[in-house]
Amino acid sequence: MDFTGKIVWITGASSGIGEALAYEFSRKGAQLVLSARNGSRLDEVRKACVNPGTHLVMPLDLSRPDSYNHACSEVLGTLGRVDILVNNGGVSQRSLAAQTTMDVDRAIMETNFFGTIGLTKALLPSMIERRAGHIVVITSVAGKLGTPVRSTYSASKHALHGFFESLRAETWKQGIRVTMVCPGFIRTNISINALTGDGSPQGTMDNAQEHGMPAFICAEKIVRAVEKNKAEVYIGGREVLGIYLKRFFPSLFNVIIKRAKVT
Repeated sequence: MDFTGKIVWITGASSGIGEALAYEFSRKGAQLVLSARNGSRLDEVRKACVNPGTHLVMPLDLSRPDSYNHACSEVLGTLGRVDILVNNGGVSQRSLAAQTTMDVDRAIMETNFFGTIGLTKALLPSMIERRAGHIVVITSVAGKLGTPVRSTYSASKHALHGFFESLRAETWKQGIRVTMVCPGFIRTNISINALTGDGSPQGTMDNAQEHGMPAFICAEKIVRAVEKNKAEVYIGGREVLGIYLKRFFPSLFNVIIKRAKVT
């Protein structure tokens, strides 16, 4: 796929993988829509992209369902279409299930799952009408297996796989493509911002995150997967092997995951 002139909408674009994707897609010639809650930070990212004047900043809070249709109307009214939607926005978790309040469980699901499918559903009719569109969903290795201190985060990512695998099967004849991306430990601030049991951020960097794959390398691999129209891709280090371990040796996986260091 040639990204020159393609319109790519990235959520969670103010930092981490989303920010790195903005730089990589702009380097490939795409025109960007950058979304996250922090509009001023998004503008900094825009200015650091190639051809900054061509990109649109669209502040968006995925936890507010009333904002999706307005954001889509603004983007489509300004640019006419979206070729690729990158659902990257989300929040992680660092707390035991028994110590996590239901309010926190709901907040994680609202952003990671309902926010992602809500924005997708708001944009999808325009893609179906054009019979063209590519939806990229940044899930997680935790979307393929469950680990300690990520119970609801893992549930939200598992849910994304179920929804978008179904959507792929429903819409492929209408020209809609879906790529599921499962990153492992990527060097971002995700663990610093991760919610603890009472909803407060953890505030510290996990050792595994700190020594993970640089975000720009992850972004390069994601863009290559989109270029090749991959249905699903796993990105990371040795932690990715856990997916295969669970698939082929589930009993061994269950023993190992109980003792694994996951922070």
